Amino acid sequence: MICADTSSLVALLLGEAGRDVDMVRQALSDRLLCVSPISVTELLSDPDPTPFLGELVTQIPRLEISLGYWERAGELRAQMFRLRLRPKVADTLIAQSCLDHGVPLITRDRDFSSFQKIAGLQLLAMGDLLQ
Repeated sequence: MICADTSSLVALLLGEAGRDVDMVRQALSDRLLCVSPISVTELLSDPDPTPFLGELVTQIPRLEISLGYWERAGELRAQMFRLRLRPKVADTLIAQSCLDHGVPLITRDRDFSSFQKIAGLQLLAMGDLLQ
């Protein structure tokens, strides 16, 4: 399984180009794509959704929230605060979902690089964005 972040899914829906979009498209085709519950909420919160958004969101499997998830996410965020980082709650929850399930995250959001450094989150498609 490969998890897609909200940023990469939105880019796909908007027809944008990018390595992350190609990876999302391929993972969809290979039936390997999943999303975190937080990304579902973020995507469905759009007051002016792109066409096919609802259909796409309901077809992609979701990572399940496991026992202790909220506590682990809180501890991860606290650890990052101690390092003077300012992680967003949603990003922390997405990262924790991926960490719990051992799945890499496709993203174009640079904020996730801190989770890679601190917690070992495996990121895909970030290299071309950070250069």
